[in-house]
Amino acid sequence: MDIQQLIKIAVEFNQSQIDEKVHSIRSKVNALKNDAKSSWLMKAISYIDLTTLGGDDTPTKIKAVCAKAVNPFESSPVSTEPLHTAAVCVYPLRLTDVVTSLAKLDKGHTVSIATVGGGFPSGQFPLETRLREVEIGIENGANEIDIVINRPLALMHQWEELYKELTLFRTVCGNNVCLKIILATGELVSLENIYKASMVAMMAGADFIKTSTGKETINATLPVGIVMCNAIKDYYKSTQRKIGFKPAGGIKTAQEALEWIMLVQMELGDEWLTKDLFRIGASSLLDDIVRTIRLE
Repeated sequence: MDIQQLIKIAVEFNQSQIDEKVHSIRSKVNALKNDAKSSWLMKAISYIDLTTLGGDDTPTKIKAVCAKAVNPFESSPVSTEPLHTAAVCVYPLRLTDVVTSLAKLDKGHTVSIATVGGGFPSGQFPLETRLREVEIGIENGANEIDIVINRPLALMHQWEELYKELTLFRTVCGNNVCLKIILATGELVSLENIYKASMVAMMAGADFIKTSTGKETINATLPVGIVMCNAIKDYYKSTQRKIGFKPAGGIKTAQEALEWIMLVQMELGDEWLTKDLFRIGASSLLDDIVRTIRLE
């Protein structure tokens, strides 16, 4: 499928079927035994992009976030295996703090350095500055970039224009920087828009498609995740290229993390349950997972 074909097709989703899948996901999570829950939650830690995107972020706060990412259980590990989050994600101005902190802390670990771009979180900035923002992020040490799409292009169904914009971000990132494209699904109005925006992002070269910035009124929801995973499946069938999936925004509890893992397992399969193909963007989730594991 190319962009012109995508523009022409009508995409419909059966809401009752999606609701049934959501019910099934939650039922299966609730049926997990304690040992299985603990095992999944340990894996969940390795999927987290530990994120702080506050206006009050300081070097001291970033240092603490990096320490938590590298050693989630602090002085009382529950596993003999090295365990750390997939990445730390901060605003571009705080990247040098992450680089400095991880250089001191990240011994034997592989925590990635991520930042946001593309006029995050609104996307409502000139294309020239949005692209330059990504360049600066890479120059300052980011090896993963989470960019947000220009939502009006999706809302006005200007899919070709959106594709052209996103290919420019892919070019800036080159082949060595992981590009995660944020759809801001809570602002896309319909499941059809979410599906088509997902497909356009993947066609343009996304390594991951991501639900939300965490700044919208509605962030990651399971129904939206199902639609995005359907798009990933369809794209894989036609290209044999596996694209990653990242829910983000409002995911705060261990229970919610388990639901997202179960969704990915059911919709995409176990092969997607690696940090190379699945991430969870969150700030407070890690603390709840650690608390839950200690109580199991």
